[in-house]
Amino acid sequence: MKFVLMRMRQALALGLISLAPALTGCLTHTYKVQKTRTADVVMDATLDQLLSQVDARFKQTQSLNATVEVVASEGGSRQGQVIVHTALSGYIFLRKPEDLRVLLRLPILGSQALDMVSDGKTWKLWSPPEHLAMTGTGEVADPSAHGLYTLRPKIIFDSLMVQGLGPDQIVVLTQDSRIFPDPKNKKELIEEPDYDLSILEPPHGQSAHTLRVIHIGRSTLLPYEQDIYGADGNIATRAYYSNYQKFGDTQFPMKIEIKRPQQQYGLTITFTKLTLNQKLEDDQFELNFPDGVPVKIMK
Repeated sequence: MKFVLMRMRQALALGLISLAPALTGCLTHTYKVQKTRTADVVMDATLDQLLSQVDARFKQTQSLNATVEVVASEGGSRQGQVIVHTALSGYIFLRKPEDLRVLLRLPILGSQALDMVSDGKTWKLWSPPEHLAMTGTGEVADPSAHGLYTLRPKIIFDSLMVQGLGPDQIVVLTQDSRIFPDPKNKKELIEEPDYDLSILEPPHGQSAHTLRVIHIGRSTLLPYEQDIYGADGNIATRAYYSNYQKFGDTQFPMKIEIKRPQQQYGLTITFTKLTLNQKLEDDQFELNFPDGVPVKIMK
């Protein structure tokens, strides 16, 4: 019996040895992937330094007067298509604490396409081509609605201004990385480490709701993305920042992409001219509907 068991063990060992070439050769497959290289500059910062920089940039910008080009898109994987609308030129005025006005004009004709204004509590929108007037008080639209009609001034305001840590809020620092095309050589990819600041509301018991996550690239220590979360825990808005320019002591992104994954639409705002901290008058944030126009009350 011992002899039989020994022969079985020997046969099993020989079988495994004979399988080794197959396991290491015939059953593997090698394919090429695009190589990445580490970012040329990688800076370090403490949590306190990151929070201080974010807070300083937010406080440095008290008003904004900009000439812009805006491209809107609707659709996504749920619809199986994305519709990109014609670019509109116009203006954005922003004044703290929460005043915002967006004026957009039709291409070629130059006539008004959209006028939207908000004081942070109420908002109005007038679109002459569609003879559409809307007003509302809510910060967000009906969650069952989709498309550009769910756009609200607060979405733009919060995307333009990356706010730091609020009173009683909690911050968690984690680290990750992102991969993006080398702007000097599109055939190469750069892997850049980043810092991620997760801002949480004051905890209730043992739970705390994530309000937003600020992604900061370590090549510049500037935000390249901000994820803003809804009350349901889903990402309501993703804002992407690029093409930073310096205005005095303030770095500001000249291109901001806003994506609303739940409502399946997006806005790309490109700043062609920008003035920060210029005095803006009250009448620059006033919008009166034409007489006789029916006004839709929106949620």
